[in-house]
Amino acid sequence: MSLGHACVDVYQGAVAALVPYFVAERAYSYAAASGVVLAASLLSSLLQPLFGVLTDRWAMPWLLPLSALTAGTGVALSGVSGSYTLTLVVVAVSGVGVAAYHPEAARVARAVAHGRHTAMGWFSFGGNAGFALAPLLVFTVVATGGLRASPLLVVPALAGAALCAAAVRAAGPGPGSAGASAAVGEDDWRSFLRLSGAVACRSVVFVGLSAFVSLYARERTGGGEGAGTAALFLLYAGGALGTLAGGRLAERYGRVAVVRRSYTLTVLAVAGLVLVPGPPVYLFVALTSAGLYVPFSLHITLGQDFLPRRVGTASGVTLGLTVSVGGLVAPALGALADATSLRSALLPLIALPALGRLLLCGVREPAAAGAAAAVRTDPLDPAAR
Repeated sequence: MSLGHACVDVYQGAVAALVPYFVAERAYSYAAASGVVLAASLLSSLLQPLFGVLTDRWAMPWLLPLSALTAGTGVALSGVSGSYTLTLVVVAVSGVGVAAYHPEAARVARAVAHGRHTAMGWFSFGGNAGFALAPLLVFTVVATGGLRASPLLVVPALAGAALCAAAVRAAGPGPGSAGASAAVGEDDWRSFLRLSGAVACRSVVFVGLSAFVSLYARERTGGGEGAGTAALFLLYAGGALGTLAGGRLAERYGRVAVVRRSYTLTVLAVAGLVLVPGPPVYLFVALTSAGLYVPFSLHITLGQDFLPRRVGTASGVTLGLTVSVGGLVAPALGALADATSLRSALLPLIALPALGRLLLCGVREPAAAGAAAAVRTDPLDPAAR
């Protein structure tokens, strides 16, 4: 499941990694380039909760390999035609594949993880590793062959479809054949909505940086394409490691405490990224990556435990709707960058993790149904007392 997740999420990272090449080869403005990010996010944002509701009613394991192929095919076709409209359409198709994959994949992963935070951390690690590899994959293919070489980007989708099919077979009839799992506990919508608001704030920061950190690093350091690719890779790669750290920290200190402190770190790190000039920008990219990704898998399990009767719906919202909000805001950031400067467009991103931290003030650790072990709360966290 982790490897299959990597092969699907490489296409979420690939869209942002393609932005500098659309700007260079097709002379897209910042607003037009961020519109491509919007196309990838919009249908994913709208459809992922719907797929979550469906997986609460019926198991659809066959959807995993199909969605992997759909996600990859859309991105692979994005460089074939110079038409902006066609580019938006095929990238949107990729977004549909991503939307179809995540709720069912999260449901199956939760079933085989048996409530363990570290196991779900490995599942999330796969997706974040895919994000991290996306800039290197795009650089290898497009920097040498141009955008017209983009059909080669379909290769991970083929591998992902095979891996997803193998994972479903290995999981056996239990996780793959039952619809919604037996309801345990009551749904806590208040806490879930607070968490979702925080995840939405995190999403705007992440997608905004994904779209523009490559161009921003080149601007701040005076480097070329390699400098931009390094910044984007660092943003994603640090996240892959942060996800694993998040699961282990949660087992020691509690999920809510770890999530809150991660948002606090993100405020400081984004401020340094935007305001400090020169090569230190890479240090702050790494710190931002840690702050954004340490709570990533914890968002998923918290959402599922806040809505134990609607695990698929919770996954569709935390992995889809709220995460895709950033794509909806990206064109506004691009338009602001065109009107002012890229640095000015990134300044509002400092305030968003602070808002997310405020939303988390009223959230308490839920009783995790089926958890392998009780999670200890952080004795230094006032909300845990």
